[in-house]
Amino acid sequence: MAISIELVVGLVFLLIIIIIFIAMSFRVVREWERAVVLRLGRFLRTKGPGIIFLIPFVDRPIIVDLRINTVDVPPQTILTRDNVTVSVDAVVYYKVIDSQKAVITVYNYNVAVLNLAQTSLRDIVGQMELDELLSKREEINKRLQEILDVTTEGWGIKVTAVTIRDIRISQDLLTAIAKQAEAERLRRAKVILSEGERQAASILADASTYYRDNPTALQLRFLETLSDISQRGGLIVVVPAGNEIYPTLGTTLAITNLSKKIQSTTQQGTKS
Repeated sequence: MAISIELVVGLVFLLIIIIIFIAMSFRVVREWERAVVLRLGRFLRTKGPGIIFLIPFVDRPIIVDLRINTVDVPPQTILTRDNVTVSVDAVVYYKVIDSQKAVITVYNYNVAVLNLAQTSLRDIVGQMELDELLSKREEINKRLQEILDVTTEGWGIKVTAVTIRDIRISQDLLTAIAKQAEAERLRRAKVILSEGERQAASILADASTYYRDNPTALQLRFLETLSDISQRGGLIVVVPAGNEIYPTLGTTLAITNLSKKIQSTTQQGTKS
């Protein structure tokens, strides 16, 4: 009877060990993950997604996330080529495209990408002037992404995008830039005003030439101006009316009266 109890306990114990062994042999890898399996320290193969089989205490799985990951590059205090101190931070978007390389080639690819982004950002900004830095952010993003891609390609990582998030400069420099922008706007306003005056003077010169060649038009323009002035209430306008003031208009009126007399004489001769 004692032997039977010991046998049952042994069988139960063995069954528990088998269940634990089986439970440790299977693992679920999600759709966006891959398991890099090392067998006794050597790379076996990449498994997943789904249920994978492992030999307990022999196979060691390293789970790698294939989704796009983001890393914040902390603000970097950098001296530009024109000796201006700026603080620049960025965001790097990347994903693992080769799980085997990401595990075997680099110790910690997250930290490696961060450190590489920091050093590359400092190198790029240090070679640029402040005006270029403020106006060519897209170009900086592209150059930084290209530099990261060249290095991380051997790590099995693809950098999908890089974005310069903020560029900070001192308050004194901001004030100087604002004054410079204001001075530039004033300069443009004066140039536009001068150009308008030049065009107006040119048009007036053409008008004066036309009025010189057409005195009658000048007199009619003068009368039109008087008519505009007379429409304003409470004004008394005194204008000399002698022919010495309006010789052209007087001549024109005389010619008009003479033409009318000639036409009348002609009509009477026709009727006779």
